[in-house]
Amino acid sequence: MRKPFTQQKRRYATQNPADDPAFTSIVDNPPQLVRAGKKHGWGLIVLAVIPITAFVLGSWQVQRLGWKTELIARFEDRLVRDPLPLPPQVNPESIKDFDYRRVYAKGKFRHDQEMLIGPRMHDGNNGYLVVTPLERDFEDYPGNTKILVCRGWITKDKAAQATRPDSLPSGDVTVRGLLREPWKKNSFTPDNKPEENKFYFPDVEQMAKHTGSQVVWIEETMRPDLITAYDREAKGVPIGRPAEVNLRNNHGQYIFTWYVQWAMERSIY
Repeated sequence: MRKPFTQQKRRYATQNPADDPAFTSIVDNPPQLVRAGKKHGWGLIVLAVIPITAFVLGSWQVQRLGWKTELIARFEDRLVRDPLPLPPQVNPESIKDFDYRRVYAKGKFRHDQEMLIGPRMHDGNNGYLVVTPLERDFEDYPGNTKILVCRGWITKDKAAQATRPDSLPSGDVTVRGLLREPWKKNSFTPDNKPEENKFYFPDVEQMAKHTGSQVVWIEETMRPDLITAYDREAKGVPIGRPAEVNLRNNHGQYIFTWYVQWAMERSIY
């Protein structure tokens, strides 16, 4: 015997929730927060620290930019002043107060104590920096007056003095250049070998001791001129540096990078 139509309809509605007027979906229910009872892991802490770190580094680079800009302005102010005659004796402790100051000194080059620092690249070519002690003579000063002069760059094939006779003046010369602080060696540069006359880095104190000179480093300068530079390169005469400040100042790029990183992290969170 067939069941009544109403029983069939009720059964059909029970089997098909979508047709049941009393059916409610989980989507219709309000969301409920479930606390797992566990503390946040290190991953969430790291994610929270990233934007803070980016902001701190960006602010630090702002301070570095101000410091570097002021330093470059101070050095450039020294460049426009008249050159000073270098006294017979220079206190190494006072050189930092005259860094990038133009000076001049008279004397004779000690080519027998010449030192080549390299390899050093210049316009894509390999070569060396030529460092020659300058021996000076003062009638009223009997002490040590010898200083170190970085004369400039030569090509690798001009390393032997016999190949560059034009670079070896024998008489009195006047050196014009910049008084500079001693260089700082990085961890990737090998150690010098003075006993073998091999120098990879201008260690001013070491080179001064090796040649019996004062710990004074002068970088000889020349007016930038392409034709003059080509002529010097062909003859093996050292190409001096221009009288300008060559400090890197890329803190503005770092500021942009870190603050953009900070803004992106903030937008994500």
